[in-house]
Amino acid sequence: MLKFEFDYEQLQGIINSAVDSALERHSLMNTLPPILNRTQFMELLDIGATKAAELLNREDFPVIRELGHPRILTHLLLQWCEEHTEWIKDNAGRSAYTTEQVKKLRRAL
Repeated sequence: MLKFEFDYEQLQGIINSAVDSALERHSLMNTLPPILNRTQFMELLDIGATKAAELLNREDFPVIRELGHPRILTHLLLQWCEEHTEWIKDNAGRSAYTTEQVKKLRRAL
């Protein structure tokens, strides 16, 4: 017969950490507008105009140009960021994706 012993506190810590991470991720999604303009996009990632232009011209980047000016679908941006985390680490500013930046963007709307 197979018998398992669990450290309840360690298991609870792992579960709490996973839940906190999920809540933070969903909190970020709920505080951002569904579509970002160029300025909001630059502020969110803490990048300048040159880096923004580089991203907006990439074939794999989720940009919409049919609305007159480039717009970025937020949920696709976050997905793109997850898929390109090394690029984000190397090119975005230090404050990219902080809660304060997200709140600042939300207030600007």
